[in-house]
Amino acid sequence: MITLPALLHLARVSNLPTVWSNVIAASVLAGGFSATGLALVLLAMSALYTGGMVLNDAFDRDIDARERPERPLPAGAVAPATAWIIGGGLLAFGVALLATFGTESAVGGVALAAAILVYDAWHKGNPFSPLIMGLCRSLVYVGTALAAGAVLSAPILGAALVLLAYVVGLTQLAKRGFPHVGALIAAIALVDAAVAVLGGNAIAALVCAGFFLLTLALQRIVPGT
Repeated sequence: MITLPALLHLARVSNLPTVWSNVIAASVLAGGFSATGLALVLLAMSALYTGGMVLNDAFDRDIDARERPERPLPAGAVAPATAWIIGGGLLAFGVALLATFGTESAVGGVALAAAILVYDAWHKGNPFSPLIMGLCRSLVYVGTALAAGAVLSAPILGAALVLLAYVVGLTQLAKRGFPHVGALIAAIALVDAAVAVLGGNAIAALVCAGFFLLTLALQRIVPGT
């Protein structure tokens, strides 16, 4: 029987504030949402992120059994079938929520889910895996903007490319055994804070900076990698 700590560990929920900061920053550039709309996009992107993390472990369960036996699947805390169901269900739920904003938003959600699946299934031994990981994060910006009904303008696409480049860099460092990857993941929220400042919203920037601190705090409870 799955336990809540095992599920939280599997989904790497400590990194969720960086997904929320992605949405906040992208919404600034896209012109904003209603409170309900913002909540739905935050929930959708959270589902897509956690679903991707769960499926990542499902795909890696044999490798983790050798290299990281403490992970929930090889440790027996979560059954593989359960991980597939939860991960797939979360991805589908995230796409369905984005689809409520219209066709373009649905396409953005499908593109993000597809990028997540490609990364999960083909990141071991793949020299392009950092690029795919970066694409997943940049598509959070794109998907958020599409949900807001915004045109994919130069500022939105430029910010998405900056985020992509940052995530590619931290993923490369992680592959080389850099010791503070969790902190670099948390700092995604600082990239978002800078985007919010450039978008002219100091309050959103402060929120994103707060999410950086929240991520660091949560990583002390649930490992971020």
